[in-house]
Parts: sequence; C-alpha cells; structure tokens
Amino acid sequence: MTTNNNPAATTSQDDPVEAIVRAAESALTVRRRYQFFVWTQSYLSRLLPHQLAVCGSYDRSARELLFDVFNSVSLDPVLMDALGDNRSLLMQHWQARWLEARGRPAAIATADLAFASLGTARDALLAAGFDGVLVHGVSRPQRPQEIESFFIFASQDSTTLAALGSRLELLLPHIHGAWQRVQAVERDVVGISAPQPSAIRVGGVTQREREILSWLREGKSNQQIAEELGISALTVKNHVQKILRKLNAANRAQAVAQAMSLQLLDRPVLSVLPRPNHAG
Repeated sequence: MTTNNNPAATTSQDDPVEAIVRAAESALTVRRRYQFFVWTQSYLSRLLPHQLAVCGSYDRSARELLFDVFNSVSLDPVLMDALGDNRSLLMQHWQARWLEARGRPAAIATADLAFASLGTARDALLAAGFDGVLVHGVSRPQRPQEIESFFIFASQDSTTLAALGSRLELLLPHIHGAWQRVQAVERDVVGISAPQPSAIRVGGVTQREREILSWLREGKSNQQIAEELGISALTVKNHVQKILRKLNAANRAQAVAQAMSLQLLDRPVLSVLPRPNHAG
C-alpha cells in the first residue's frame, strides 16, 4: 500500500469531508468480519492510511476484551501474539498511554517502548516499518478505565498517520459502531451454525492454497509468491484461479476477505484477563 507524506492528500484527491461522509455511510452496511476488513482497506484507508489495524471489543459474556489483527504486511509471530493478547505488556502499554491522554487519540512512537521487556515487540514493529502507532478507543460513560473498544492503527509512514488524530476522532463513532455490529452478528452466526472443519473442507481449499492466500493477504505478486514457495509463477497463477473459483470470488481482495470470513487464515483468539463486572 502506498502512502503520501502530505496528510491532506491521503484521501486520493477526495475532499476529506466528503470522504468522511462516504466512510460513515458505507460503515452502516458492515455486518461481517470480512466486510469490515474490506471497509478498512477501502474507505477507511483513504482517510487513515495504514498497513496494520488491531481492533478490540469488550465481550460482556466472557468478561474480557478480545482483539482481532488485520495486517497487510508480514509480521513476526511473536508480535502477532502480543497484538492479539490484552495481557501482553505491549497492549497494556498502549492502553495506558491512551488513558493518560484522557481518551483522546494518541500518537505513540515505537522508540518509546524502552522497557527491556518490550524490546522484542519494539524490534518487530521497527522491522515491519512501523515507527509509531495511532490509538483511540471508547470507554464506558463516567468510567474511563473500563474500555469498551480499542483501536490501533500503524502505517509505514508514521509521520502522516500521527498527524491524522483529528480525523480518527471524527471517524471513531463509525469505526466503533461497525466493529460492535460485527461482533454481535458474528456471535449470532456462530451461535446458529458454527462452521465445522469438515464444512470448510467442502470447498476443497488445500493447505498449499492457504499458503498462497496468506501471501495474497500481504499483497505479493504471483512472481513474489513463486519465489517464496520455490514454484513457477504459472503454477501460482493456476492456484489463484482455483482459489477464486472455490471461494466464489471475483478478485484477490474478495478471496482474502472470504478466506478470513471462513477463518482459513485466522489463529484462535487468545484469552485475556477478566475485569470486574460492574452493574449498570
């Protein structure tokens, strides 16, 4: 994904106000996780260019804050684990910094992760090209320490992203609303008919095709995937065509979104620490 050093140009010649209106309107149609992913990669990325989005929502039945990671660049597995776990020092640090900012968007430099225990996460973030992140969230009314949702955006052009805090402030209600809706709908869908491994195998997506899907998610070309897997670009092209047919997708982006919806690329959500269940 390309970025622009001029924050005013991040909407690809769109007027920012019009782009925000379009993003808000389109957010109302988001119901499923794969739709949220497509929305962040299209409407939202025009206003907040990013290659990493971490979205957290408090689950009252589980009494815990659960996180989902959306990334379009390769990340160290250790970093992925830290991003998906509310107990990790990295996530706790970012949430604490946001609370220190009194619930305002906070731009946090990766270099600030100076604690020795955060060295691995810091190094992995820097290796991925993320010099900083922009964070924001929603807390319960009158209870700022009780976070309802928390969002982290990282771009390989961190200077531009850091300058867009005011846009994130305007977009937050729509991001929060869309993500909460996704959580509610996904819970209902899982409750009615949780996908079984055998049901996923019906589509015939092989392990090799899953590998290729993971590379497609990172935006790699057929030639780049071929070099990674030690096969020919023509073989990769044939695999991609089969993937599109099996997932009933018109293009690569739709195939990746559908694969995410079917949890073909997902790892289990890690458990997180419970918090007191206050009434009201």
